[in-house]
Amino acid sequence: QVRLVESGGGLVQAGGSLSLSCAASGSKFSINVMGWHRQAPGKQRELVSSITSGGVTNYADSVKGRFTISRDNGKNTVYLQMNSLKPEDTAVYYCRMWGADDYWGQGTQVTVSS
Repeated sequence: QVRLVESGGGLVQAGGSLSLSCAASGSKFSINVMGWHRQAPGKQRELVSSITSGGVTNYADSVKGRFTISRDNGKNTVYLQMNSLKPEDTAVYYCRMWGADDYWGQGTQVTVSS
């Protein structure tokens, strides 16, 4: 059974930083694409960033230059370092792993106060 467990959300002031982690179990982590999505109240879920098994990264325009995604295949973990946070970054952040199948974590709240 595949499980994705996120950690690291919380409350931070604008301009601050947070780091999210997502640990995967029960799957061939290294062959899948990993990513982070987010959903703010009243808005659609959107892709924030993704990283392939080979380390190719992709970012939403709204977070380019501020967020950094990385992965450690040995630890089956993907990370999202978020710097210069803005109130509009407030959302529930979801880890996702996809390839032959599609899996989601339970989500972690990130709140940025102005």
